[in-house]
Amino acid sequence: MRLGERLRRIEREGRLDPTVSRMKKLARRLPSGKPRDLLHGVPLGHPLHPVMVHLPIGSWTAAVVLDLFPGNHSRSAHILVDVGLLTALPAVVSGLADWSQQHERQQRVGVVHAALNATGAVLFAASSVARYREREAEGKALALCGAGAVGLGGYLGGHISYYRAGGANSADAFLDRTPRDWCDLGPLDGFPDGGVGGADAAGVPVVVARRDRTVSAMLGVCTHMGAPLAQGEPVNGCVRCPWHGSEFSLDDGTVVHGPATASLEALETSTADGRLWVRRPAT
Repeated sequence: MRLGERLRRIEREGRLDPTVSRMKKLARRLPSGKPRDLLHGVPLGHPLHPVMVHLPIGSWTAAVVLDLFPGNHSRSAHILVDVGLLTALPAVVSGLADWSQQHERQQRVGVVHAALNATGAVLFAASSVARYREREAEGKALALCGAGAVGLGGYLGGHISYYRAGGANSADAFLDRTPRDWCDLGPLDGFPDGGVGGADAAGVPVVVARRDRTVSAMLGVCTHMGAPLAQGEPVNGCVRCPWHGSEFSLDDGTVVHGPATASLEALETSTADGRLWVRRPAT
């Protein structure tokens, strides 16, 4: 059995649920509004956490490499260990924000991911202390062990990100399936005035927002975790995701509030004889 398949056992491990609950309580203490949007990476257009982890991982990896090279690089390696420790906190906080808005199977893997990374950080902190006390051999050994723990943690993070698409745009594939030619969604009056409704464009879910005779249509799947946006609600010119509360502008699909970071694809609309037609936007 491949290692990636073995990791799925963690997803089904109910004994992790008490730890998941405790971490959720911690995540609820994170600031809301724009600060949380920043932690998710809304201004970037993709999750912040993968960017932030480059700082500690890069610093710690460089420190271990210097430790393994011949010559006296102790001072430089020590600085890099400390830089990694200083930059680990923002990486942890951004990861916690994303983790709190994921599915149960991802969260179970996430607590193991966090535990391994925490172990790695503790080992690097111990390495720093040993280096301050001029116990270089001990400091190098602790850093090497810390790199191993962080590497395993990163592997689990990759499982969440790529195997389970945590942070990926869950609606992107639907754009390629959206018809290039006009597709009839039905009578315009069949969509609630002032609300949002759902439709199907040749097998592609579409969310429709109608305000009097003005209408907009977008892909009907939340880019965050794939929730059906037709079950959402209109809020201040946006459609709010029914699962995790992401808000998308009804004008152009841009993200107004996370945890989603990728915008919705807006479709071209046309009305004729009281019927609504949509198609893929021109490139």
